[in-house]
Amino acid sequence: MHNKVVYRIARALRRSGAVVLRFNFRGVNLSEGKHDRGIGEVEDARAALRLLRSRYPDLPYKLAGFSFGSKTILNLGCETGDAAKLIAVGFPAGHADSRDLGGCDIPRLFVLSTHDEFCPVSEMEAYIAKLNEPKELILIEAKDHFFADALDQLEEVVRTHG
Repeated sequence: MHNKVVYRIARALRRSGAVVLRFNFRGVNLSEGKHDRGIGEVEDARAALRLLRSRYPDLPYKLAGFSFGSKTILNLGCETGDAAKLIAVGFPAGHADSRDLGGCDIPRLFVLSTHDEFCPVSEMEAYIAKLNEPKELILIEAKDHFFADALDQLEEVVRTHG
């Protein structure tokens, strides 16, 4: 949650008129629990979504995540099937545990740095090519996975395309 990319994603969504909830997964910073290889973290996201939906039941919702969080939201979002959009920033498409994620009919936006250390552009393009529509990939010229020197562009892409 205390990460410049996550902050910028949340701010972009707030600026677009969305209600936003940021949270830490179990075992992150001062959160209780231990990292659970994505299983428990999906449950963390599900609990956060339940809370937000209980407060705003009539609003359409989007799920957004960065890096590991992008894997989590693709997993949860495709499972629930009723999100308006899934926004995966810095998605590590080449990782073995990422290959089966994101294969649903919900509109998906993928945003990647052109110099992401964890996912070369070629791996992301190969991953995206296998997904059914609707999907969109936006590449941002940035120095690294954390969008160094391009956080303003990242925020604008999420605000306008998210």
